[in-house]
Amino acid sequence: MLIKRLLKIALPKRQSAFLWGARKTGKSTYLHSHYPNAIYYDLLKSDESLRLMKAPHLLREELLMVPTAQLQYPVIIDEIQKVPALLDEVHWLIENKKISFILCGSSARKLKRGAANLLGGRAWKFHFYPLVFEEIDNFNLVRALNHGLLPSHYLSEQPTRALRAYVSDYLSEEIQAEGLVRNLAAFARFMDLVGFCNGQMINYSNIARDCAIDAKTVKEYFQILKDTLTGYLIDPFFKRAKRDVIFSTPKFYLFDVGVANFLSKTSIESLHGIAAGGAFEHFILMEIIACLGLNEDDSPIQYWRSKNGLEVDFVLNEGHCAIEVKITENPVMSELSGLSAFCHDYKPKHALVVCNAPRRRLLRTENGVKIEAVPWREFLKALWAKEYFD
Repeated sequence: MLIKRLLKIALPKRQSAFLWGARKTGKSTYLHSHYPNAIYYDLLKSDESLRLMKAPHLLREELLMVPTAQLQYPVIIDEIQKVPALLDEVHWLIENKKISFILCGSSARKLKRGAANLLGGRAWKFHFYPLVFEEIDNFNLVRALNHGLLPSHYLSEQPTRALRAYVSDYLSEEIQAEGLVRNLAAFARFMDLVGFCNGQMINYSNIARDCAIDAKTVKEYFQILKDTLTGYLIDPFFKRAKRDVIFSTPKFYLFDVGVANFLSKTSIESLHGIAAGGAFEHFILMEIIACLGLNEDDSPIQYWRSKNGLEVDFVLNEGHCAIEVKITENPVMSELSGLSAFCHDYKPKHALVVCNAPRRRLLRTENGVKIEAVPWREFLKALWAKEYFD
């Protein structure tokens, strides 16, 4: 199966960069493929990380002995968060020897918490995501919803085992080993529940009660998921509100639909039903997040909901694009009262129902706005062509 990653790291000479991404998204494979001749420090190897943890200055001493010709490529340090003290050495080598680096990791949380040297703007930042539609030849939606889009999981013939191992490794290697929480048992209970929170507005008090912890700790746990790039908080849109709307409660989504379905014990057999609809919505959001991120577009993704229950799944570009996601092949306006109300209040440039319909069609014109049903493949092609960001 042909997979070609969309990320482009084009660094000018002597420019350094951070590359952040969740575990197993393919960062290391990407770097080995694009920089086969680079000097590579892999801190996932326990002997390497321990050696440099004991004596960070060895990095400087070793690189000062490397011939200049070999330093035409960036020096790559993988899992940089495991040895934060190396960043001081990296800083010195950038400033004094003009050596460039690509510093790769799954989270800057430990670095920030420990007041590590984040190079003061000397390194550009790039983000790596799970696979997306545009990267996969012969994309299979049902497979993506069940397996998720971490490369090894999407390709796996035993996705449940792979997902179980992923969650276990996340708890032991990312959370426990990095010392991100004091009470691992409480965090494990939280993880048991978090799949059922996916795509929902967060009720911190209810989750706290179910986990036998306080609401403040629950907020901290959600922040850990965000900081380790395994979760997203989607804030409500309330600009120029003309009716009573939700304005402070975020929705939560895990970073991968397969991980979310594993945690919620959900299996998608076909593109029908409530579970498939929720997974489909999640998948579309992950495509939007990756598209914005890979295009270095910082504009927010939001949702809209009135206090009487009218809702739009995703609002982009400060309200100029409203998206409702439906798994159905035949969306009807009676199921789209939220999108209709949003069009009435805000007049977005694009009002879309992303669905499983065979062809694009006009559903209604609301307050001068065309509400269109768009087949999901057609939507994704237009999304990656940046047609909805104007």
